[in-house]
Amino acid sequence: MSSRKAATPVQSGKTTGKTAGKTTGKAPVARRVAAKPNAARAKPPGALAPEERQRFIAEAAYFRAERRGFADGGDLDDWIEAEAEIDTLLNSSRGAA
Repeated sequence: MSSRKAATPVQSGKTTGKTAGKTTGKAPVARRVAAKPNAARAKPPGALAPEERQRFIAEAAYFRAERRGFADGGDLDDWIEAEAEIDTLLNSSRGAA
């Protein structure tokens, strides 16, 4: 019979059983995630995510094209004007906040 203890669930970064004495040099997953903020998701309050800005521009460009009767050849102009319009609105709302 072996005097070895059966492995039990790991708690608080401590190891028992077969994993005792073995180190990986890495902190437990929960610590690594908590200690490393996700810069891509971090945004100041009131800031707009790039995907949201893109959606607003696409909608504004669509309505511009609709007012033109969806005639060929004005797509790029619609987009550029919509982008300027949305950026102006976003910048004015940031200044008011």
